Amino acid sequence: MSLPPSGSEGKTEASLAFDLYHPVIRRWIWDRGWTELHMIQEQAARPILEGKRDVIITAATAGGKTEAALFPILTRVAESPAHGIRVLYVSPLKALINDQYDRLSGLGARLEIPIHRWHGDVSSSAKRKVLTSPAGVLLITPESLEALFVLRGSVLPRIVANLTHVVVDELHTFIGTERGRQLQSLLHRIEVVASKKIPRIAMSATLGEMHLAKDHLRPGRPQDVDVVESEIDGMELKLLLCGYRKAAPWRDAGKEDPDSRESESHHEDEFTIAADLFTALRGANNLVFANSRGQVEFYADRLRCLCEDGRLPQEFWAHHGNISKEYREDAERALKDGTRPATVVCTTTLELGIDIGSVKSIAQIGAPPSVASLRQRLGRSGRRGEPAILRFYVSECELGETSSPEDSIRVELVQSVAMIRLLLRKWYEPPVAGIFHLSTLLQQVLSLIAERGGTTAPKAWELLCQSGPFRNVDRPGFAHLLRDMGNTQLIQQAKDGTLLLGERGERVVNHHSFYAVFATPEEYRLFSGGRQIGTLPMTQPVQPEMHLIFAARRWRVVSVDETQRIIDLAPSPGGKVPLFSGSPELVHDRVRQEMLRVYLADEQPRFLDGRARELLQEARDNFVRLGLDGTCLLPTGSGCLVFVWDGDRVRNTLLALLVQRGLSVASSGLTLSISKVTPEQVADHLSEVSAGGEPDGAELARQISNLQANKYDEFLSPDLLAMDYAARELDPAGALLFVRGLVENGFRPPFRVDGGT
Repeated sequence: MSLPPSGSEGKTEASLAFDLYHPVIRRWIWDRGWTELHMIQEQAARPILEGKRDVIITAATAGGKTEAALFPILTRVAESPAHGIRVLYVSPLKALINDQYDRLSGLGARLEIPIHRWHGDVSSSAKRKVLTSPAGVLLITPESLEALFVLRGSVLPRIVANLTHVVVDELHTFIGTERGRQLQSLLHRIEVVASKKIPRIAMSATLGEMHLAKDHLRPGRPQDVDVVESEIDGMELKLLLCGYRKAAPWRDAGKEDPDSRESESHHEDEFTIAADLFTALRGANNLVFANSRGQVEFYADRLRCLCEDGRLPQEFWAHHGNISKEYREDAERALKDGTRPATVVCTTTLELGIDIGSVKSIAQIGAPPSVASLRQRLGRSGRRGEPAILRFYVSECELGETSSPEDSIRVELVQSVAMIRLLLRKWYEPPVAGIFHLSTLLQQVLSLIAERGGTTAPKAWELLCQSGPFRNVDRPGFAHLLRDMGNTQLIQQAKDGTLLLGERGERVVNHHSFYAVFATPEEYRLFSGGRQIGTLPMTQPVQPEMHLIFAARRWRVVSVDETQRIIDLAPSPGGKVPLFSGSPELVHDRVRQEMLRVYLADEQPRFLDGRARELLQEARDNFVRLGLDGTCLLPTGSGCLVFVWDGDRVRNTLLALLVQRGLSVASSGLTLSISKVTPEQVADHLSEVSAGGEPDGAELARQISNLQANKYDEFLSPDLLAMDYAARELDPAGALLFVRGLVENGFRPPFRVDGGT
């Protein structure tokens, strides 16, 4: 099947953009044998060269976004030389910065425009060069930009005085996140320091609702943002979803043999999936996306073992955030090498635009975190006119007399089908609006004080909230935040009203972890032969003679230094996948609603294999057998299940509402499990909720025991924590709408549809 054409791709007889570029850039294009520009490069040239408006460039991976942005930007810089950094290029990953540095350095040298990079792995001498002779393009992460404000606040005006553009790469990774709000604040503060509005150019392969993306790039002024959008016209997509049945554990617990390759507590279906991956992917370059670092380690290890067992050259690698940079780069080099096949099993670390060369196919194990994530992953395949290839591998439990209703209706399989259907319609999750980001606001207050040596409450409010990105926080809320910061010794106020860092604030700001607004777990560093191979979260006991699987290799723990938090490893034939921390993304309303459509449809999607078709038919049959086509309230032996055909924020709100009414409730996926009640009693409760007004989210959140989720939440009072949590995790308006729909529909599913994909 083919993805629908966007209608925005086309050809022009003569390139207008090419004639607008600097002569050196035109020569550079000619030297590479390019016969034409991508349409997105044609469309982006003039608005960027005019330098008056912000621009979002969105196109598929390898669609020419970087050149579309940088060719006109570098043309402007080359034609109007000036001192100072001219272009600030912000990227979410150090690896992406290194990639772009390698790509741009040659062109920059020909244009006599210096290209600099600044992140934690860059030498002090290279950074000193930027500070003493700022010029050209600076590639930087948000955290390093934060460090410039805190440590170099006095020289920052000289560095940014002649900025002409700010570029934000992989915009979608920032939208709706704490890190994204930090970057919004830093870019606003850059403009305050430079005393001018600086055009912002953002790039992304995956964006949901475009007006929200525009508002993220230029908060409060989305009308000032132009969008240049393109997709690969009519891109062919080869798609297959393979189904599996999860049988008994591979080996009984308590019978582990550390020297056995099958000693892990895994199920037979996982070994079957690994064998099928091995058969399908050998001999080509591919990416396999798993939903956890533990799954990455299991499948990468199993695939490597299959190579060894078959006496075949090794072509499988592991790639995730806990693996060291050197080992990750080994995997990236294997993909880029081009002389031998390589498949990398990874998490989200290879979703983004790191240059890994041509990839033949994408494999996805289990339902992906989001439709947007799936689209980003798919964009890695289908380059150079080849079809994109996507294989899903989804496992469901064997059913028995004690199987739960959720197992019976094959939730993961149906969610995967729903996400594929939404992908084919080009729908992606929009960001949640109205989040306060109080943890990040607290951090930005400290950063502002550190940059200026002090500030006042009115000035901080005006800069960060009134004209800055924290506009959801009103004056009383900001004053409450400052009181909380004073009560915890983060800040203190001088007699003239100046806000200064308090004793605890000094320690927080001076710690190396301050520049990142996301929390990082305490970790052991893993070494072997003096080479660091990665880090391991301190979530489990690790002792000498234990066996680990890490970076798709097998190790024996030689020693553990608790003081230095260092684990020394040696190669070993045995191993076990360690535990990794992590939390799933919230499922969007539209995904749950599409799942219901899948259950209620009759047609079998063409992309399912035989077993997946059987599993989907079982899901639909059990859906009807359980009566879920006629009710959302299902009696159980100990209470009632409520099937919430809406997103996780609505489900979370319903849980809090029912707990508020004195019920014992737990959530699991798309259901709420309520103890010691009948469906009729639950219906009465929901009817009373329906008759009331929209609930107060903060009041509901106060019932929840642990609201701390972000890095600096520990410094917030219970009232601010509840307000912040409610905006992020709850949807009172959506929950009321859902409940009223249920009541009006007699507690039947909210809609019935036919048809499929």
